[in-house]
Amino acid sequence: QVQLVESGGGLVQAGGSLTLSCAASGDAFNPNAMGWFRQAPGAEREFVASITWTFGGRDYSDSAKDRFFISRDNVKKTVSLHMRNLKPEDTAVYYCAVRNWGQSDFSYWGQGTQVTVSS
Repeated sequence: QVQLVESGGGLVQAGGSLTLSCAASGDAFNPNAMGWFRQAPGAEREFVASITWTFGGRDYSDSAKDRFFISRDNVKKTVSLHMRNLKPEDTAVYYCAVRNWGQSDFSYWGQGTQVTVSS
């Protein structure tokens, strides 16, 4: 199994910054990539950003591009999402996820951390 624990969520004013972190553990942890997704109230979960584990290739949603930065620490088995210039529409529960080698989708998920951006 893979365990993912997110931290760093909270309440921030519009224009502010926040960094989310995710720590991974478990015998089945063999990542090809890790990513961040979010789900706002009444909306479907959506992709935010991802990073490949070996080479660090990054991918972002259009809403995250230019404002968010994803990083990873292969030794500590962590992935972080550095968010700046936050907007009220960024309010959501943010989830960390892992796609293992041999899998086509992100299949392990954390419990989520709430990010609330006030206007």
